[in-house]
Amino acid sequence: MKIDGVFSGGGVKAFAFLGALEMITENKFEFERVAGTSAGAIVAAFIAAGYRIDELEKLLEELDLTTLLDSPRITRIIPASKWFFLYFQMGINKGDKFEQWIYYQLAKKKIYTFGDIKKGYLKIVVSDLTLGKLVVIPDDLERVYGINPDNFPVSKAVRMSAGFPYFFMPKKLKGIGKEKSLMVDGGLLSNFPIWVFDSETNKRTRPIIGLKLSDSPERSTPKRIKNALDMLHALFATMKQAHDARYVAKSEKNNIIFIPVKNVQTTNFMINEETKIKLINSGRLEAERFLKTWSM
Repeated sequence: MKIDGVFSGGGVKAFAFLGALEMITENKFEFERVAGTSAGAIVAAFIAAGYRIDELEKLLEELDLTTLLDSPRITRIIPASKWFFLYFQMGINKGDKFEQWIYYQLAKKKIYTFGDIKKGYLKIVVSDLTLGKLVVIPDDLERVYGINPDNFPVSKAVRMSAGFPYFFMPKKLKGIGKEKSLMVDGGLLSNFPIWVFDSETNKRTRPIIGLKLSDSPERSTPKRIKNALDMLHALFATMKQAHDARYVAKSEKNNIIFIPVKNVQTTNFMINEETKIKLINSGRLEAERFLKTWSM
């Protein structure tokens, strides 16, 4: 059966998506359209490019995450210089290696720009800090930036969406005006864009499954805030969740596979194989539970 899929952000926790995708495939569901934010944008782009779950698993098994890190060379010689780049370049890693890796993997399937993907089949959420906008690529490229989406690289959109603030330097995008927009992680404004396939009539043409790397709203625990650092973390987490939380609670809870992931940091690119396997198994287990009772 054809379904639409939406994938949340979550950094390296996204290995859990592999287990969930295994169960979805085993149950004879096939994605027609996909969308995602941040790490979810990576998975969505690969699915839209035609990667099967076994190909995705092999791709990620062979990937050494640390090879995607590309902090300026001087920071390896003078570690304290990281603060210079953090302040003036607004990030520690350039993100070029990450974008090149995405480009290379998509090229294997002959996918380069959004013109190579059937219209409407892939949507990627990005945050534009300069304009203060939530941007859906490719939908908003022409209207907001005067850019023909058929010529816009998919790898660039994914790099923008997964540009975790301060970890990666913001990507710059030239638009209609003179000012270049700073594009960062879509999760800042919508970490789980389950709304993205809504039509004007709110009538969907096929069932939708969302995959979210967190507990369901009922099972989430209150944050313990005892100092300024705790408050900063809470502010950031609330900002990421606020746009989607009400929408999820009201209308989409029954279509979402919640995959609780604990004790794994979003940007821990040095996670070991044991942790990866635990994440995959967690995704498989939660998807299996969901699909047993899912009523489309």
